[in-house]
Amino acid sequence: MHRRSLVATLVAAALVAGCTDKAESAPAPPAAPANAPVIDYAQWRAGTSAPVADPLYPRLGTSALDVLHYGLDLAWQPATRTLTGTATLRIRPVVDAAQIKLDFKPYRLDRVSVDGVAVPGAAVTAEKLVVPVAVRKDKPVTLVVAYHGAPSTTPMPSHRTDTEPLGLTVTRDGALWTMQEPYGAYTWYPANDQPSDEALYDIAVTVPKGWSAVAAGTPAGRRGNTFRYRSTDPVATYLQTLAVGRYRKLTATGPHGVPLTYWYRPGTDEKLVPSLRKSPRFLSFLEKRFGPYPFPTGGIVLVDSASGMETQQMITMGGKLTKPDPAGFEEDLLHEYAHQWFGDSVTPTTWNDLWLNEGWAMYAQFLYEQSVEKFSDEQLEQSLRTRDAELRAKLGPPAHPKAANFAESNVYICPAAMLKELNDALGDTKFFALATAWVQTQRNTQQTRASFTAFVNRQTGRDFTALINAWLDSPSTPH
Repeated sequence: MHRRSLVATLVAAALVAGCTDKAESAPAPPAAPANAPVIDYAQWRAGTSAPVADPLYPRLGTSALDVLHYGLDLAWQPATRTLTGTATLRIRPVVDAAQIKLDFKPYRLDRVSVDGVAVPGAAVTAEKLVVPVAVRKDKPVTLVVAYHGAPSTTPMPSHRTDTEPLGLTVTRDGALWTMQEPYGAYTWYPANDQPSDEALYDIAVTVPKGWSAVAAGTPAGRRGNTFRYRSTDPVATYLQTLAVGRYRKLTATGPHGVPLTYWYRPGTDEKLVPSLRKSPRFLSFLEKRFGPYPFPTGGIVLVDSASGMETQQMITMGGKLTKPDPAGFEEDLLHEYAHQWFGDSVTPTTWNDLWLNEGWAMYAQFLYEQSVEKFSDEQLEQSLRTRDAELRAKLGPPAHPKAANFAESNVYICPAAMLKELNDALGDTKFFALATAWVQTQRNTQQTRASFTAFVNRQTGRDFTALINAWLDSPSTPH
């Protein structure tokens, strides 16, 4: 998620260790039909995660299930504001359990089955889909949920001025868009809605004639009015996206031939198209510092929002601008592109480590602004320290965020200031070698503060633990 510039504005068993085995007490799941096909869950092995309970938002997500793959077959009827969906989830239970429980808004359930057997007792209660079928550790199952209803959003736990309610939003003209950090995917499909459970995706969206549907991942073709997208790199639920509207599509080529797609709304977004077309330049800037772009395709979809979001392979950018500001929009766009490395390819395990995403993306944004505006390192240092002191006094240190203050400025500016100190200590050559090694060797993983600190020390041959701890934990700006 972007933050406006400081300077410019002053499956297989044993893939993952589980918890205590409760096989003796858990009842067996119902038997699949005799003619049920044998499913090779190994094809979704890349979606294997080690889910943990999120300490900041424990109501969302579960550490008991690892979703390997989401297959979403959706249809949107703007005239009736009705979303119809069939979600097929390939799930690896992490522990024995008497039921399957996922996050889900209260849509009307049309059909629920597990391994081909109908489960008439499934229900949505308190924004949880509860399927009363026993599962056993490391024995994958297939859950199919057919549903329909009118989308609704959920409140954003933040005091930022550029955010709206989270989840699937219906516009006045019947279009759709979503941003869902730290959660909100559950407003349009059953999900393990937490960052530690990444999964593969296949999405098909059917829309009326003349409309287009956009989702995260690689475009996988269109047949009639059905648009398809596939993610072969794992995606956290907060990095998925969906947009439906009367879009126009532009295509381009980025560094090393990577295909880029831009979706904009005629009559609304033309003023932003020149900025979208600068994407190859932004990617080249980032590749020079952090190594190759980590995904097979990229793109941008413009929506009716005041914010922006680093949704994987298809950045969601808000086109709701009070006044034209191409430079500011482009800084935000570069920030979201930087997240493709920091946050998307390498993802934090819990929301306590949001700084690990935003600090790197913010520092990359500052470096880009410095290259454009030609301000000095000393000016950047002074600006960072001044703002850092204000934010620590107001919001606390970046490694200790408050649940009601999600993605506020301390998790952007304060860790960016830390990275500036690390850059100064190492020099550009070693610093960018460290950054490149981090994102290129840890691709498609979930990481923590501890793993980052250990990596920095190992990669540099120096002990930066005290520096990192001071900048992440201190109530005042470190000397």
